[in-house]
Amino acid sequence: MRNSLSLRFWTVLALQIVLILAVPAQAFYTQINGRSLVLQTAPVDPYSLFQGYSVTLGYDISNVQNLSKLSGWKDIEAKRKANPERDPLSFDRAASTEFYVILEAPANASNRPPKPWKAVAVVSNRPNNLPVNQIALRGSDRQGRIRYGLETYFIPEDQRDDINQQINQAQGESSKPAFVVEAKVGADGNAVPIAIWLRDKRYQF
Repeated sequence: MRNSLSLRFWTVLALQIVLILAVPAQAFYTQINGRSLVLQTAPVDPYSLFQGYSVTLGYDISNVQNLSKLSGWKDIEAKRKANPERDPLSFDRAASTEFYVILEAPANASNRPPKPWKAVAVVSNRPNNLPVNQIALRGSDRQGRIRYGLETYFIPEDQRDDINQQINQAQGESSKPAFVVEAKVGADGNAVPIAIWLRDKRYQF
């Protein structure tokens, strides 16, 4: 009996360790083998910048109004309305609807600073045969909150004040932020952040 309990304990512990290690391993694999993508950021509240050692960013494609203008969004909206209001495995989490945003590279993707990619469509299932100048980015919609797993960044302390100041200055110059985020996207559509571009200066994560 004691041996059986011990075996169960170590089995559960091993599974937990595997799950914990799988997330950074997948992110590392995507960073090495994924394709580069550049996203236009949305305006940032200067008072919420760098709470601790992280910054939270949004994107043009985080705005439901922007997504609603794309081909295929009506199907995603219908799918979201068909989902139950609550996740059956949780008492306090709303069910999420997954989708993929198809983004297209700019004509001259080698510009520095890089130009943001343009969202051209939204689909429910990951496409298999996209043109070489397009990428499918996996996202989720939970009661109108759009997430791509690219919203939170941890910045080294020696870069924090500089980036904070640069973002504030960039936003003060125009209504559209003069900075973009560079990411790597894996074959499954999941992405990891690589760097922030502020004008012609690149801050790597």
